[in-house]
Amino acid sequence: MSILRPQIKIESFGIFSSWDRNSKDLPRVEEFTEEIPAIEGKEFGMILHITGGKGIKLDFCIKHPPFKDSKGIVEPDFTGVYHVSTNDYKFYLGDCIWLPVEDKAGIWHLIVEWKGKIIAEKKFNIILS
Repeated sequence: MSILRPQIKIESFGIFSSWDRNSKDLPRVEEFTEEIPAIEGKEFGMILHITGGKGIKLDFCIKHPPFKDSKGIVEPDFTGVYHVSTNDYKFYLGDCIWLPVEDKAGIWHLIVEWKGKIIAEKKFNIILS
């Protein structure tokens, strides 16, 4: 019996409209770019289109510059698991800039893995104005 492999592609990336994380609606791409201005509230990331992947588990990681939390401890990379619920699925992975913007400047590396292999990744350069 052959095992079907889901098709996964980056549909859009760059600067997005504000995203309500509690809504089923994904943000809209406003500009395709890898250069993101360090402006509070600026949303950036990528949307993946996954077909034939119902039931798969995706691991994601957002590697970011070394900024500190309110206690002065360097924040670890953001990681998580995402479960694909349908055979035609879109998944947004991203973040937005928050204060202070200065420590968010630098390279943000977004990585999505399936079964331990990178299936999508994008690097964004957050630039101070």
